[in-house]
Amino acid sequence: MKLNRMILVCATIAAALSSPAVAKDWKTATITLEGAYAPWNLTNADGSLGGFEPELAKVLCERAKIECTLVASDWDGMIPALNAGKFDVIMDALSITEERKQIIDFTIPYAATPAAFATAKDSSLANAAGTGKVISMTPGQTGVSEIEALKEAFKGKTIGIQAATVYAKFVYDNFGSIAEIREYKTGADRDLDLQNGRIDLGFDDAVYFNNAFASADGALAFTGPEIVGSIWGEGEGLGVRKADPELRDKLSAAIKSALDDGTVKTLSLKWFKVDVSPQ
Repeated sequence: MKLNRMILVCATIAAALSSPAVAKDWKTATITLEGAYAPWNLTNADGSLGGFEPELAKVLCERAKIECTLVASDWDGMIPALNAGKFDVIMDALSITEERKQIIDFTIPYAATPAAFATAKDSSLANAAGTGKVISMTPGQTGVSEIEALKEAFKGKTIGIQAATVYAKFVYDNFGSIAEIREYKTGADRDLDLQNGRIDLGFDDAVYFNNAFASADGALAFTGPEIVGSIWGEGEGLGVRKADPELRDKLSAAIKSALDDGTVKTLSLKWFKVDVSPQ
């Protein structure tokens, strides 16, 4: 009897393992955003989430025929929380990189933006070499003349970065040996220290900084070149669990539709004053 029961149990497990997985029909999903990375996403006075990404999320969910709930969460814990099942999608200017693709899956990109240094407008670091120029970089690239010039100019200075971003890695890789790197939980915390002279420089997404400059009443400005290229990955996309390819594909199709008909361009011009659609 015990042997027969064991055979039956093993046969049942084998049948379950050999059966094709049942595709999940996504009708609802929870999307998380930081709610503090304007104009990508922000928290309104009434506690609701606004900005480019919440408005785009509404469009994408309608086209994917998914009822979506938006929730705010801390940036530095988003990926572990996604894999723990606390929500279904990350939408927070999340760069699609090879390193992150080992842990989570991504939709196609809905945006691609440059990054740059910022400093006080009246700082001696203002108008550093390459200011007003755009340079393209690849992952791990070294010997870039504009970056080498910045290393000389920024030696001994303090650079503020938001923790756990692709920009943090870039700053550590290129400036960690010549400058003090200070990590912040949010970009806004870093910007406040930059404006008040507690750090010398910040490094972040350029369209994010444009909004921060306006909030600082013109006290901050770009310095050095804007940096574009594959060093930031494939662009910004939605992060989903590897176990949820059906959700990924539904949202990718919605993104493609919104790119093709100009919806992404319209929303990015509204919030960023430039078109951030991936080229």
